[in-house]
Amino acid sequence: MDTEPLGADLPEGARFIGPEPGHATNWALGDAPTQADLNACVACGLCLPHCPTYRLTGEESASPRGRIAAMRAVQEGRASTDETFAEFMDLCLVCRACEDVCPSHVPFGRMMEAARTQIEPHRSRGARFLRWLGLDVVLPSRRLTRLAGSLAPLARPFLPRRIRSLIPGGGRSSGRLPRLTEPDGEVRGTVALLAGCVQDLWFRRVNVATIRVLASNGWRVTVPDDQTCCGALAAHNGHLATARKLARRNAVAFSGVDHVVVNAAGCGTHMAGFGDLVADAELSVRDVIAFLHEEGIRDVAGSLPERTVVAYHDACHALRSQGIHQQPRDLLSAIGNIEIAEIPNGDRCCGAAGIYNVTEPEMSGRLMREKAEAVVSTGASVVASANPGCTMQILAGVREIGSAIDVIHPIELIDAASD
Repeated sequence: MDTEPLGADLPEGARFIGPEPGHATNWALGDAPTQADLNACVACGLCLPHCPTYRLTGEESASPRGRIAAMRAVQEGRASTDETFAEFMDLCLVCRACEDVCPSHVPFGRMMEAARTQIEPHRSRGARFLRWLGLDVVLPSRRLTRLAGSLAPLARPFLPRRIRSLIPGGGRSSGRLPRLTEPDGEVRGTVALLAGCVQDLWFRRVNVATIRVLASNGWRVTVPDDQTCCGALAAHNGHLATARKLARRNAVAFSGVDHVVVNAAGCGTHMAGFGDLVADAELSVRDVIAFLHEEGIRDVAGSLPERTVVAYHDACHALRSQGIHQQPRDLLSAIGNIEIAEIPNGDRCCGAAGIYNVTEPEMSGRLMREKAEAVVSTGASVVASANPGCTMQILAGVREIGSAIDVIHPIELIDAASD
């Protein structure tokens, strides 16, 4: 018996999910969210309770589903990349919490980076200039980054209080890291260290501790001179052309080593995705804590001089994008005199998110205070944070509420226990 295909009796004009026939997209030429990525979202809403901005506002436009709906409207020609669209995109932290719980594996981070590329040309001339200066000129240049660091103390009194509180104390680092550090004992392989921009400028001690721990565990450590900024901040803020240039340069700089070891969660996640930016720029990128956990530490870490309660902070790009959760807890728990304290709602974003704490101070401030209060409630004297942006944000937050808790990288605790 002949039967009509399912859906043949739909009313005229009705269609299944998808754009109207003959639609004209409102994306400008260049990078934009692809139709395939937009189609991956089935609008189930499972991401909503995990989105920091939706949780605090309750507004659909501040959720991943709402932002994708806005992107789809532009794709289908029903909306444009106007000021309202820009506000929806700018409020996102790109923390990737939605990706972690999405059953359809929607590449939301990639879509946000492309959408922000579309809104960059519509910003004010002053905003475009500042973003160009910081993301395209200063950060890719080691010399200019250090010059900016030197000028920071002079500019500090004139900066808004919120930004002043984020600048680390203790001064910037000078000189360069050793180009080559030979390992102790039998050589297990050669790794290259991403020195980083902010990391090496303000947190050189983290890079030094990373080199020491790797070398003591049998790894030859190189720090290539021709490496540059990883490009994460440029990519996250819609400067994908710059991010691609930096990816190509770093792919050459880090060629010939077994692994590129990274001690900043945001940088590591971005570098692991170089293949999405440039086809021939893929590298074996390993987070230093996950690397030590997986490859093994030769000598079980020793002990700290006195009992220390450590609250471990899960950086979004480590937890959500790299699946790093238990590894740092295992390594730190093996150190004598350390007690790990879990931060209430520890998987929530601290609000740093690259330059988000500067561009969206109100929302970032709410998340910062929430995180700071949760940290202090643990009674810990130390917070272990494996991302420089998180470290600066949390330190500013706990100081704002009157706490003297210290914030350091977990590799520094491992290094201190190995002395």
